[in-house]
Amino acid sequence: MKMEISRVNWMLAAVGFLLWSSGGSAAPMECHFDSRALCVFEGRQYSLGDTWMDNACMQCTCLHPVGVGCCETVHRPVDFPAWCQVRVESVTCKLSLVQAADPRLPCHPGRDFNDPSHGSLQLQQQLEG
Repeated sequence: MKMEISRVNWMLAAVGFLLWSSGGSAAPMECHFDSRALCVFEGRQYSLGDTWMDNACMQCTCLHPVGVGCCETVHRPVDFPAWCQVRVESVTCKLSLVQAADPRLPCHPGRDFNDPSHGSLQLQQQLEG
């Protein structure tokens, strides 16, 4: 029973550390904790408290011996039209809004472009062509 309580305390401390280290005050950010994960990334061993960036724009923290916690480093927008989608560049971790119908085209909510299902996609292609 004592071992169980100790493990729960470690888990709560780990979650608190993740929330604190991710800023915790702006837009909600996703965090994940894996109690079975090792503090190894791309062949490099990390120690308690060490942090690193993974390939999905997540900042990970070694919480040895209880596991690894990772939190998003980008604040994803939540208020944009349904015809737009968020694109994250994995190398730079930069966000951009693009049109869901054609991710090559930017999405500019509130401008003259409307829902592509109403013809703005064709209009944009005509303007570029």
